[in-house]
Amino acid sequence: MDILCILFSLLISYLIFKIWKLIDSKRDQNCYILDYQCHKPSDDRMLNTQFSGEIIRRNKHLRLNEYKFLLKAIVSSGIGEQTYAPRLFFEGREESPTIQDALSEMEEFYIDTIEKLLERNKLKPKDIDVLVVNVSMLNSTPSLSARIINHYKMREDVKVFNLTAMGCSASVISVDIVKNIFKTYKNKLALVVTSESLSPNWYSGNNRSMILANCLFRSGGCAVLLSNKRGLRGKAMFKLKCLVRTHHGAREDSFNACVQKEDELGRVGIHLDKTLPKAATRAFVDNLKVITPKILPVTELFRFMLSLLLKKLRRNHPSKGSMNVAQAAPKAGINFKTGIDHFCIHTGGKAVIDAIGYSLDLTEYDLEPARMTLHRFGNTSASSLWYVLGYMEAKKRLKRGDRVFMISFGAGFKCNSCVWEVVRDVNVGECLGNVWNHCIDEYPPKSLLNPFLEKYGWIREEEDPDTFKFRDETM
Repeated sequence: MDILCILFSLLISYLIFKIWKLIDSKRDQNCYILDYQCHKPSDDRMLNTQFSGEIIRRNKHLRLNEYKFLLKAIVSSGIGEQTYAPRLFFEGREESPTIQDALSEMEEFYIDTIEKLLERNKLKPKDIDVLVVNVSMLNSTPSLSARIINHYKMREDVKVFNLTAMGCSASVISVDIVKNIFKTYKNKLALVVTSESLSPNWYSGNNRSMILANCLFRSGGCAVLLSNKRGLRGKAMFKLKCLVRTHHGAREDSFNACVQKEDELGRVGIHLDKTLPKAATRAFVDNLKVITPKILPVTELFRFMLSLLLKKLRRNHPSKGSMNVAQAAPKAGINFKTGIDHFCIHTGGKAVIDAIGYSLDLTEYDLEPARMTLHRFGNTSASSLWYVLGYMEAKKRLKRGDRVFMISFGAGFKCNSCVWEVVRDVNVGECLGNVWNHCIDEYPPKSLLNPFLEKYGWIREEEDPDTFKFRDETM
């Protein structure tokens, strides 16, 4: 009998030990953001209305109809006068870029952000265990990740991932890579470097579906420091709660919605197809189907299911002698604010922000960080999410326990999203590197109207392409 008790005690002890080990190991798999640093290019790279007009006029392939199209696109873009462009634009060489132009643009970005990030956190380059670099439109040899390793003399055993062609959703993809590495390796520091190379990607033709990209994209980038070290939890800003990636590349219309290709005369650019809004909506809906049960309380999910059921019953049994109830009843929706406090939306354009705001039933307060980021920095591709997050931080919105919902889209077609929990109060001032610090009191401005309409609105009145020419006062 004593032997049985001893064996039973040993068995119970072993089970308790295994359960503890399992729980303990999962604690080391958490993914924390320790710090991040967005890039603010120098003021001599700032695009105002006057200079933007000069760049457009340098394209000799544009005619009156293209100018009218561009005017409409720029005025409705939501972009202001303080965004940034690569240096070769100011030298008048956007149609003849060199590989060095692209590399210099990236070097200026990553030296600025990585050095500030490491210095602020009292780290050395050799402390970095994992490096993930994503720049969609530049694939150099050696890779950008190799250039960063060479510049900072990182360790020989650093785990390196270099992502290209992932589009504006690459930041979340990079975080997913780091998250999966943290499941296997304990006590690691990871550095995610995200940007876009605009220098070699200016479209100089007149295809409307391809010149639109010229209006939206601007220079920027961000370096993000992540870790799963227990000892650094107290210093962490955010903890990753969940992440979902949706890829519709198997659908032909989604695959062809955003494609780099040549136009009729061989000029390379990014073609934005008319199917893009539909492809984005479909990917967004499928992504929400997966992530919603992970981030919202059971009570809200139950209320939503009940609402859908009642709507279906009413549709099947319309009231006699009245209009169809299904047409009159409001659309059944789910309240994301029951599980989410802040919405970090990709600044793909005013239409993108408006569409997501409508779909999720968000207020102007919820959309303000994305709108202001678009106005101040433009669409900086995959790094735009971090500028939006920086705005929330600068406005002192982020409090301990809050949840931040990041939503991004990319060519392919992809929709990737994730949720971060704020693990401590994040206040402006503690992060001296926040790119919003110098101007946050000016936002939101009284008006977001684009000066292009005032300066170039007369183009809409022109009718004859053969006699059209720019007026002297706009030169």
